[in-house]
Amino acid sequence: MSQARNWLKPHGAAWRRTAERPIYDNPWLSLTEYDAVAPTGAPALYGLVHMKQLAIAVLPLHDDGTVTLVGQNRFAMGYSWEIPEGGGGLDVDPVDSAMRELREETGLVATDWRLILKMQLSNSLTDERAFGFLATGLTSVGDDPDDTEDLAVARVPFPEALAAATAGEIEDALTVAMLLRAYHMASKGELEGDLARYVLG
Repeated sequence: MSQARNWLKPHGAAWRRTAERPIYDNPWLSLTEYDAVAPTGAPALYGLVHMKQLAIAVLPLHDDGTVTLVGQNRFAMGYSWEIPEGGGGLDVDPVDSAMRELREETGLVATDWRLILKMQLSNSLTDERAFGFLATGLTSVGDDPDDTEDLAVARVPFPEALAAATAGEIEDALTVAMLLRAYHMASKGELEGDLARYVLG
């Protein structure tokens, strides 16, 4: 466990919620409007999107240093290449959701799962939390796609995927973060032997 860093401690007052009004609700999210008091003491109107699932991301890293990416049309932003991602129940172990997402989107199963990243995806507007897993020891067993997904699958060398992310050709936040995290792990000796060499290119 890392030593506590003093600068990470919260400072100042917290936001206070004085009244709330439900605005919208569906099985995936709810929107609530709040009368609030800011940490400065100023009155504020705030809208908060509550996400009813965790965001789950999987970086499938093969023994030869390639990664499996999926391409799909996203409702909000159009076409996106990204690592396998999806939602997981708030009451479900995130690794179980990650295993399901990897199988559904790529037909892969993994023998080794490592939580390498936790993120708040847009903490000024939502309470969504993300969990990112590195999956290794991969085997293809056949996919089981969701009935709303029309996916393309590509297996590319890790340095090529990282270059696409750092060039802005891959824009998905979790994909960019996970590729950078894996590169950092390789540079710090946190990946085993050949995997580190492949990742570092």
